[in-house]
Amino acid sequence: MAIVGGGSIGVAWAIVFARSGFAVSVFEPDPARRARLADEVGQRLDALRENGLLAEGVSDISRRVAVATDLDHAVSGAVHVQECVPEVIDLKREIFSDVLRVADAATTVASSSSAIAISEVAAGLQGNNRCMVAHPGNPPYLVPVVEIVPAPFTAPEAVDSVMSLMSESGMVPVRVNREIEGFVFNRLQGALLREAYCLVRDGVATPTAIDLVVTAGLGRRWSVIGPFATAELNTRGGIRAHAERLGPAYARMGADRGQDDPWTPDLVEQVAEDLESRYPASRWEEHVMQRDLELMRFEVDRRRSTDRTTDGHP
Repeated sequence: MAIVGGGSIGVAWAIVFARSGFAVSVFEPDPARRARLADEVGQRLDALRENGLLAEGVSDISRRVAVATDLDHAVSGAVHVQECVPEVIDLKREIFSDVLRVADAATTVASSSSAIAISEVAAGLQGNNRCMVAHPGNPPYLVPVVEIVPAPFTAPEAVDSVMSLMSESGMVPVRVNREIEGFVFNRLQGALLREAYCLVRDGVATPTAIDLVVTAGLGRRWSVIGPFATAELNTRGGIRAHAERLGPAYARMGADRGQDDPWTPDLVEQVAEDLESRYPASRWEEHVMQRDLELMRFEVDRRRSTDRTTDGHP
């Protein structure tokens, strides 16, 4: 595995891949930054070990991470290259051009970009059928979701290969069907942030209060099930009943912000059909209890962590 860019995301990807048994080569052009890479990897691995999140010793994993002094050496022979340079399209395009020139013909190449589509980065480059976005949550060794976003020119077999590789690395790959700025992760995050800013601006709540609503409320529930599943299990009758009863209120909230995106019957039906494959209506009460049990386990772990901190332990 090759990583181009040794910033915080590059270091985090190195840990993800090395922890999963891959040999990793990291290229960082800045000598000062390059000199710090090994120590940063070790420090983060130490923290993971102290919290029981490593199956091997720190030294065993660290030995799989090599720091390369040039891009050609890092990329040569890699089965996959993960680009982790800053969000500057010209820089990313230069890196992709150089990587595709050196990499083996079967090597997949992915950008960790948070918003820039691969169509903007790799258009016209020879070998771009192996290119895509693989956008992680931060840090990926603790937030395992990774969005796989191909361009129209990306080969399906390349997408399948990266999806499989990410699963093998302990990640949770999610394929995004088409390119859109911000992909899924940041559009959802951005929607919440936009409303949060509005609530502060309008004097409804303080930033501290809003953070508490998320960390002690929405965040806990969403750590177990997502927003669609939450609606499905919060209302007897599932998401169809939820949309019928609460849809008008949510529409008014959207209109208050100048938004007009109604939950039309066909859209609700599309979502409901997907949910039924995971949460059959005949087992609604069982799934509600499962949700509650997961939240109970979360609360037990939270209290244990709080108790350890109160007792003076890290």
